[in-house]
Amino acid sequence: MTLAPPSVETAPAARPHPRRWAGLAVLSASLLLVLMDMTILNIALPAISADLHPDSVQLLWMVDVYALVLSGLLVTVSAIGDRWGRKKTLLSGFAVFGLASTSAIWADSAGEVITVRALLGVGGAMIMPATLSMIRALFTDPRERATALGIWAAMAALGGALGPILGGFLLAHFSWHAAFLVNVPVMAVAIIAGLLLLPESRNPRPGRWDLLAALLSMVGMVAFVHSVKHFAKEGLTDAGALTTFALAVLALGWFVRRCLNRQDPLLEIRLFRSRPFTAGAIVAVTTAMAMAAMMLLIAQWMQLVEGFSPLQAGLRLLPAALGAGVISPLAPQLAARWGARPVLAGGLAVSGGGFLLIALAPTTYPWVALSLLLIGAGMGSLAIASAVIMAGAPPEKSGSAAAIEETGYELGSVLGVAVLGSIAAATYRGGLSLTDLAADGVTGAAAQTVRESLAGALAFAQHAGPAAGELAHRAQQSFTDSLDVVGLSGAGLMLLAALAVWALTPKHLDISEGHH
Repeated sequence: MTLAPPSVETAPAARPHPRRWAGLAVLSASLLLVLMDMTILNIALPAISADLHPDSVQLLWMVDVYALVLSGLLVTVSAIGDRWGRKKTLLSGFAVFGLASTSAIWADSAGEVITVRALLGVGGAMIMPATLSMIRALFTDPRERATALGIWAAMAALGGALGPILGGFLLAHFSWHAAFLVNVPVMAVAIIAGLLLLPESRNPRPGRWDLLAALLSMVGMVAFVHSVKHFAKEGLTDAGALTTFALAVLALGWFVRRCLNRQDPLLEIRLFRSRPFTAGAIVAVTTAMAMAAMMLLIAQWMQLVEGFSPLQAGLRLLPAALGAGVISPLAPQLAARWGARPVLAGGLAVSGGGFLLIALAPTTYPWVALSLLLIGAGMGSLAIASAVIMAGAPPEKSGSAAAIEETGYELGSVLGVAVLGSIAAATYRGGLSLTDLAADGVTGAAAQTVRESLAGALAFAQHAGPAAGELAHRAQQSFTDSLDVVGLSGAGLMLLAALAVWALTPKHLDISEGHH
């Protein structure tokens, strides 16, 4: 006699699993933890920087390597899950995530922290798409599935907000290592609960394994993300970034062509022929892009400009979770009443309004809190985007649909940090010209340190003598100005995406009708 549920194959006529809501709890909790881990780093970065003294490149890799590895592996791991079993892939991801988190206790250099983050990316790549594709298998009724995806999206938003709070609490009482170690007991519980509650799910006719396509997807995604990072750092004329970008275009172009020409592709690119599916993917990319950059910058602004502790900063990010946590579960009902198109495009427009408020209103916490509330409320459209994406794919292609959505999230996060982050960095440096710094007696390597980051400027100002106060104030003001510019950029991005989604989404699209 076994406690594990029987294996079920993904099929169009599959009956709802009797323990589907308990299974959803396991899937949502695992997603919650993975996203908490991503945002904990935003709060822990100042403590890690103070302890390990990473240079600017290492600091950027600490932020980006998780998403880089995850995005590079998503397509391949999702295809493996379709064949091997999504439950096996998910539980293996829990194990990798837990073991990588445990190894953080021995990390005492920037390179080792980057390695731990990379291993966490491997685990995340096994976990995140599996949660979506298993929801598609567990919930065969479209209305139930829309509700489940609303809960899933709310957990995603909650994870993004609880990460800084938990990170702040841990940093207030322990070293930064605890921000990683907190994952270990939760992953152990998730493995046990998954074994007992989740059914197995796989594509019954996955086709032949395409090794070349798997390699092309990994090389292409990693090269693309790497090139974007270096364009942000070195400028659009950097030879190394241009070479890497050319490699990305070649590999991804070959990958897409290969998938389109095969009857059983590794990734079902033809799903983009569906306009609603494309609209959902745009929502995933743009919301992740804007949110990743803004949350990273606001977390630093609260600590380095406003002087809040990590825990205080984390608590002050809660309005975003409040907005998303309320709207996401209600989004399917709103879509049923008014249609999917107004909810999708309207959510992006509401988030755009939040970003615009950051740009135009005084940069004080009450206004920032209102902005975060609007941004979070707009993120409720992600619940409908997920429903549109998953309903736009036949059940046997749910792994491909999940991989595309999760790749959109991760690619958006990397682009947000790289592109919008580079806009913020350029604005920050523009407010601290070499001429003005030289007039204050700050030249050479010291000037470069001050212009590299606000944390570096504040650390230098502690030993800058009589001019320390003025230097710190100018650096903080430049960082605040950069936040305003990113708010304006984010608003433009979200509003353009809202127009595109409105144009792509059919007026009478009904997500309760299932596959379309």
